[in-house]
Amino acid sequence: MKPAQRAQNLPPLFFAALGKRVAELRAQGIDVITLDAGSPDLPPDPRMIEALKRGADDPTQHGYGGYAGQPYLRRAIIDYYGRRFGVELDNRELLPLLGSKEGLANIHLAWLDPGDLSLVPDPGYSSYLYAPLLAGGRVETFDLLPERGWLPNLADIPTASAKAARMLWLNYPNNPTGAVATLEFFTEAVDFCRQFDILLCHDAPYSDLTYDGYIAPSVLQIPEAKTIAIEFNSLSKTYSLAGWRVGMAVGWDVAIEALAAIKTQIDSGLAKPIQMMAADALTGDQSWLEPRNAIYQARRDLCLATFRRLGLETAYPKGGIYIWFRNPPGYSSMDFHTRLLEEAHVALTPGSIYGRNGEGWT
Repeated sequence: MKPAQRAQNLPPLFFAALGKRVAELRAQGIDVITLDAGSPDLPPDPRMIEALKRGADDPTQHGYGGYAGQPYLRRAIIDYYGRRFGVELDNRELLPLLGSKEGLANIHLAWLDPGDLSLVPDPGYSSYLYAPLLAGGRVETFDLLPERGWLPNLADIPTASAKAARMLWLNYPNNPTGAVATLEFFTEAVDFCRQFDILLCHDAPYSDLTYDGYIAPSVLQIPEAKTIAIEFNSLSKTYSLAGWRVGMAVGWDVAIEALAAIKTQIDSGLAKPIQMMAADALTGDQSWLEPRNAIYQARRDLCLATFRRLGLETAYPKGGIYIWFRNPPGYSSMDFHTRLLEEAHVALTPGSIYGRNGEGWT
């Protein structure tokens, strides 16, 4: 007996293999500095932890949390989008998630039939590339290039591909480049997807982790977006809640309803104490975010200055928690990664795992 073909067709997750190697080195007594996966190391606001404790101590807050989330969390999501982006949501236009990655996977099951096409950025987060395969779909990539500020020229997508596509993925502030998008670009993307009847999927977990006074927009600020777009957001990065698995999908009610139908067959919702913590995070005092972001910005500036002294070309990130730099001459991305890990005991992420356009970068 053997596993299903879909499981056999998936490549091993790079970060799982890297984690195994790091564990082996540490077992040998080697101190490995891990700067690979994007996991915040600054803690959440203590107020949020108190909300979690209150929920855990309350006997009425145990049991299933509901497929659609508790009313107070749904109201908190509506409040957040209204306050942060000026976007008015109604109850049909939102769905709490067990982290945004869960939604990224399940939307493909909700929207792709076998053989359907998803258009994904290169370089880009690996889930955009492999989640369609779980749904029996197929993938074509479009280029993100440094000369365009890591924004795609959607007009370069072949017309035949655009007509065949069912989904198109964007992600700004961007992982891994740190690039950001404007409302003008989002308008172009919405118009493109409306022209070709494509579901526009925007992954926005870094929208509140930005620098230099930059304020990231939501694709839903484009008036027509609610007829064609779904946006995924997360509390992992904004509120330092990585691992607690709290996210949201918002936007076009047809896509939200389809995603909800899939979720009801897969999970039973968030634990109520976690929903209480999430609601408190979204609606409570936000003043702690600015000094927290200032710490990340200071780290960014230190890294950029160091890379400049070393003569390494870097992208200039206005958002996210990544530094994207060109490898020293003569190294492939994987060769550079391997030498750093095995000789300097520093774990970074090779750009090649993000796609063809990531080769030569780290």
